[in-house]
Amino acid sequence: MDANVQTSQFVPKCGSGLREYHSIIRAPRAAYGSAPAGGFETRQYEFEAQLQAVLAALIGISEVQDVRFVRFYLSDAANQQAVLEQAIGALPAALSGVPVSIIGQPPLDGTKIAAWVYSTEGEVRDCELIWDARMRGGAAKPAGNSEDSGVFGAAGVCADGTPRGAEGDSEAQMSGIFGRYSEVLGERGLSVARDCIRTWIYVHDVDVNYPGVVRGRRQFFNTIGLTPQTHFIASTGIEGRSCDPHCTVVMDALAVRGLRPEQLRYLHAYDHLSPTADYGVTFERGTAVQFSDRIHIYISGTASIDSKGQVLYPGDVRKQTFRMLENIAALLAEAGAGPEDAAVATVYLRDMADYLTVKEIIESELPRLNAVYVLAPVCRPAWLVEMECIAII
Repeated sequence: MDANVQTSQFVPKCGSGLREYHSIIRAPRAAYGSAPAGGFETRQYEFEAQLQAVLAALIGISEVQDVRFVRFYLSDAANQQAVLEQAIGALPAALSGVPVSIIGQPPLDGTKIAAWVYSTEGEVRDCELIWDARMRGGAAKPAGNSEDSGVFGAAGVCADGTPRGAEGDSEAQMSGIFGRYSEVLGERGLSVARDCIRTWIYVHDVDVNYPGVVRGRRQFFNTIGLTPQTHFIASTGIEGRSCDPHCTVVMDALAVRGLRPEQLRYLHAYDHLSPTADYGVTFERGTAVQFSDRIHIYISGTASIDSKGQVLYPGDVRKQTFRMLENIAALLAEAGAGPEDAAVATVYLRDMADYLTVKEIIESELPRLNAVYVLAPVCRPAWLVEMECIAII
C-alpha cells in the first residue's frame, strides 16, 4: 500500500538559498480483504499496515530533502503511540534527532494515521528555526531527544516538577511545561519572551481543562513580562491526547534564533477579531517573521469570531467555515499575503459528521490548500470548526 503525499514548496525568487517544503502524508485506506480475522487483531493489522506506508513515504522525503520536523496524527494514541515510537526508533540515520510530535487527533478521512513533514533543501541562511516537540505534563520521563543539532534543534521535555497529586491539574501542567521550556531555551542562550514565536497546546478533555491551561499560561507570561502592552505568542489551544493517562497537556513550540525585534510583526485584524486579552486569554492571532529573502507567517487557530470576541453563527458549520476563512484572510493581508500563500494548514472539527461539508467549502474556496483535517474540539463548545496555517511569501 502506498501513502498519498501532497507537498507545497517555497523557492525564493532570487533562485538561491533555502527551499522549504511542507508535506501532508495520508495513509492508504485499509485493505480489509488481506487483514486477519478478529476484532482487535484486525484493527492492529490495519494500523501497522498504514503506519508502514506513512513511514515509507517519510523515508522517501528524507532521501531528497532534510527533514526538520514531523507531526503524526493518530486515531487512537493509547493503543498506537507505543507501536509508532518503536517504528520511529528503527528509522534510517537521516531521520535520527528529528523532532517528532505525536498527538491523538483522529484523521477525518477515515484512516488511522497522518503526518505533517517540514523539510528543506539548499543553503540555510538566517532561517534558524528550532522546533521543540512533545513537552508534556504529568509524565515521569522525557519524550523524544534533547540534542541541539546545528541550526535546527530538538528537545522533547516534560514537566518534571509537576507533583503527582496534580497530574490532572491542567493549570499546574501548563505552568510546569512552560517553566521547563524556558530552561531548555535558556540552555541554548534563548528565551521564551524573545525567541519563541509559535506554540501548539494540546489539551485532553478541552471543555473541562482549557480554563486551567489559560490560567497556567497567563501566570507564566506574567513572570516573564509578556502582557497585553508587550506581546504574546501565536498559538493553537485544542483538544489532543497523549497515550499517558496522567498527561492533560502537551505542547510543541517553535523558536527562531537571533531575531531582532524589528523582524517581528504581530497580526491583529481588529476589524474582524478582538484582542485575545479581551476575553482573558494570552496569545497572538498571528505572527509574521521577516527574513532576508522571505516572510514566514504563523496564523494561530482561528474560528468564527467577531471583533467583540463573540462566537458568530452558533450551530451553523457552513457559515462558521466561511467566517473562519474570512478572518484568516484578514490576518494574512496584514502581512502582505493571501490565503493562496498558505504552505500548510490544519483544520480542526468538533463533529466528524461536519467533515465533508467543511472540506467541500474549503476546497471550493482554496482549491490548492495543502491541509490535514482532524477530529479535535475547539476551546469553546460553540465553535464547530477552527483552522491554522503557515504561509510563506
